[in-house]
Amino acid sequence: MRVLPRRADSASIFPTVNNIMADIRTLLDAGAHFALPRARRHPSAAKYLFGTKDRTDVFDLEETERRLKKANDFARALAGGALLFVGGKHEVAEIVKAAALRAGSPYVAGRWIGGTLTNFKNIRRRIDRLERLMKEREQGELEKYTKRERLLIDREIEELLARFGGLVTLTDLPKALFVVDTRHENTAVREANQLGIPVIGLSSSDCDFALIQHPIPANDTSVKSVRLVCDEISEAYVEGKKHQQKEGSKEQPQSETA
Repeated sequence: MRVLPRRADSASIFPTVNNIMADIRTLLDAGAHFALPRARRHPSAAKYLFGTKDRTDVFDLEETERRLKKANDFARALAGGALLFVGGKHEVAEIVKAAALRAGSPYVAGRWIGGTLTNFKNIRRRIDRLERLMKEREQGELEKYTKRERLLIDREIEELLARFGGLVTLTDLPKALFVVDTRHENTAVREANQLGIPVIGLSSSDCDFALIQHPIPANDTSVKSVRLVCDEISEAYVEGKKHQQKEGSKEQPQSETA
């Protein structure tokens, strides 16, 4: 592990940055290389680090870039399978939600409810109730209730939306999770591991990389870094869906002829 110059800037940390891939320059500009203080390092993160500067770990962006490409390939290959976006930290929640919406994917951008995966049938019942109540309200069917009863139903709808609003489109267990800060979302990661659901994880140096099947070692707190990775995964997933639809449209005439 390298000990970098005390007052090193980005250029001195990665002196060959102008001669390497533009993707790494983009990661560098987003601050993706900044990890956490060395004292908080999880042992499994060591192989993804370039060195240490002022007692703060620095990620090896060549490794980050490689891992990001592999994660993109995996997301692209999911095609029609559901990719669940997870990221409830206050500073990144809206970024995660926006990326999921662009991908047409379900998301959890708040507190993870224990059992969301391992007790999915019961969670789905709550979502079904949410959909039913919202439909009844939209169609004016709640008018048969008293004002107090309607108020209680409205409150229930708001509570269910806050908990499960991002999961309405999830009718079955997802094919994979994309998680921002796997340490913060440890419960989600462990539920996925328990069920054999692969995890794409944007993870800083305090995370246990042994729990992540498709790790992206990078700054998981910086808005720029998180947005960059979320956009990459979202776009790759959308590309995969479009490719599947295109291939499906090619096959359809053949099946009709047969």
